Amino acid sequence: MKRIIHILTIVLAFYRFADAQGYKNPVISGFHPDPSVCRVGNDYYLVTSSFEYFPGVPVFHSKDLINWTKIGHCLTRPSQLKLDKCGSSAGIYAPTIRYHEGRFYMVTTNVSAGGNFYVHTDDPAGEWSQPIFVEQGGIDPTLYFEDGKSYFISNGKGITISEIDLKTGKRLTESKIVWGGTGGRYPESPHLYKKDGWYYMLISEGGTEYGHKMTIARSRSIYGPYDSNPANPILTHINENAQSNPIQGTGHGDFVQAHDGSWWVVFLGFRPQSLLHHVLGRETFLAPVRWDTNAWPVINGNGTVDLDMKVPTLPLKPVKQPDYSTSFNESKLGVDWVYLRNPFIKYYSLTEKKGSLRLKSSPITLDEHDSPTFVGRRQEHIDFSATTLLSLKNATEDDQAGITAYYSPQAHYDLFLKKSKDGKHKVFLNYKMGVLNHLANEVEIPGDHVYLQVKGDKDFYSFYYSIDGKEFKFLNKINVWYLSSETNGGFTGVLLGLYAQSKNKNTKAYGDFDEFIYKPTL
Repeated sequence: MKRIIHILTIVLAFYRFADAQGYKNPVISGFHPDPSVCRVGNDYYLVTSSFEYFPGVPVFHSKDLINWTKIGHCLTRPSQLKLDKCGSSAGIYAPTIRYHEGRFYMVTTNVSAGGNFYVHTDDPAGEWSQPIFVEQGGIDPTLYFEDGKSYFISNGKGITISEIDLKTGKRLTESKIVWGGTGGRYPESPHLYKKDGWYYMLISEGGTEYGHKMTIARSRSIYGPYDSNPANPILTHINENAQSNPIQGTGHGDFVQAHDGSWWVVFLGFRPQSLLHHVLGRETFLAPVRWDTNAWPVINGNGTVDLDMKVPTLPLKPVKQPDYSTSFNESKLGVDWVYLRNPFIKYYSLTEKKGSLRLKSSPITLDEHDSPTFVGRRQEHIDFSATTLLSLKNATEDDQAGITAYYSPQAHYDLFLKKSKDGKHKVFLNYKMGVLNHLANEVEIPGDHVYLQVKGDKDFYSFYYSIDGKEFKFLNKINVWYLSSETNGGFTGVLLGLYAQSKNKNTKAYGDFDEFIYKPTL
């Protein structure tokens, strides 16, 4: 009988492997850091950080942990998310998503306004509740539920836990520090799991950079003491065996047990591309976990991961290939589009010209920690092109509208249309790099409409314009370095944005954008 069971186990393992032969990392590309995941039946839901962008906390859905579809955002109303004049890489940090008694909870920190809070919903693709704030300091909070009790965990001077009233957020017990990590700096991103009678506390250490790592401890009691895994860290690319890996900065993860019983971890990392600079931001990666009874979890065998993961997976459930382009024919912008901080909606219209996005010039510029007239989508590929058709109306020499490769107020490359004093229209290319503003090129065009194009590769952003949309003329190129996290600091990635701004506070100018075409290139 044992021999038959053994044979059946081998056969089932073979079919599982044959059914799904691996996947490519990252599973969610571009600026999507600090992933957290939960499972409901055969469905998986994932959230990531959003910082100064609105709406906040994108929500993804998957059937296989590999193919993800963005279905909405948790924070879609200014009453949920106050970002007024917040700094770059401020705002919303490190969310966690959990499912409890038929309801989804997303807990996070607004470091610019209010601190730790959570929202809830019965439909993760729909509207979420108003925030419920918790008076426990630190960042990177998570929720844990057991035996009718709700626990709130965050990091401050150490990993801290308290019991709360889930309806009100009020603490029912004093906050207690239960673990300080293994000695790495910035112990953060705690997540708690219970398995085989053990409470496992997963955290990250080392800072969200090249020294990032994931460590774990366990206890028989939720309040500790927690004993560190002798094999820590369980995930890192700081060691020699991963020094040349194209994925770096791995950490800040969340475990999930799949519906077939297997364990997985989602986590962040980044892909250096030019002299070890990265501009896509921190992305979402996936790895298998071996977690035997009463044992410590082991990630992908040796605690490292690859772009090409040749491992058995869940049966793959492919989703519709994303359409990266936008025709602006819908009544509202799609879920890939975000604003800088809380937008002034009066400057945006999808109805005043059918099939166009109208952006009305604002006296707030891209150089400010404010909300300029700007909508953008994440750059998701190292090699890409982004093209838009722009018409500029009611403009004077004080007005401009165009496309920008945007990292922060101190770092953005702008390709824009502007009217000169003599009434002629010109295309300008300007680089903002810290205190340096460099006008790289200007070209006169025959009318008030033009195609503007940005292309990216491993080393450069290149800029083009066209009158007919067929023949594009090269303007200039510049290194990617000056839009990188290594140059500017911060935790975000480059967005490709459409914008309109003016030096005149009484401006009546606007730009009509008739399309936005984003294409990954090989």
